[in-house]
Amino acid sequence: MTPAEKFLSRVEGVRQTAPGRWVFRVPTRKDKRPSGSARELDDGRLLIHDFAGDSTADILAAVGLEMTDLYPECLAGHIKSERRPFLATDALRCVSFEALVCAVAARSMADGKALSATDHDRLILAAERLTSAATVAGL
Repeated sequence: MTPAEKFLSRVEGVRQTAPGRWVFRVPTRKDKRPSGSARELDDGRLLIHDFAGDSTADILAAVGLEMTDLYPECLAGHIKSERRPFLATDALRCVSFEALVCAVAARSMADGKALSATDHDRLILAAERLTSAATVAGL
């Protein structure tokens, strides 16, 4: 089983966005929409990232895997880094819903409606996720 097959079989909401690229719902929280991105490299390594900021180690622990599970056995000790591991479109897919949450909250506030505590907390989470995505993008 490849690292991608092993990981993706343990997370929910998986959708392929391009060959060797997927988005998924992060298992460390109750995502309703995907905020995680996975990319399989040509050598079989799997890169995962959560645009909301949860660590790769925490995500792997939540599904019973370890960092070594992201690498094919033949690559042990022969790892090179990737300059741009994720496409911008993957990041945009993961945060588009968060932008919608912010827009709905802004419209409600512009209409003079107070946000409920739940809506306020969700707005804060959306802002954190958007900020994280901007940071990852180097903005």
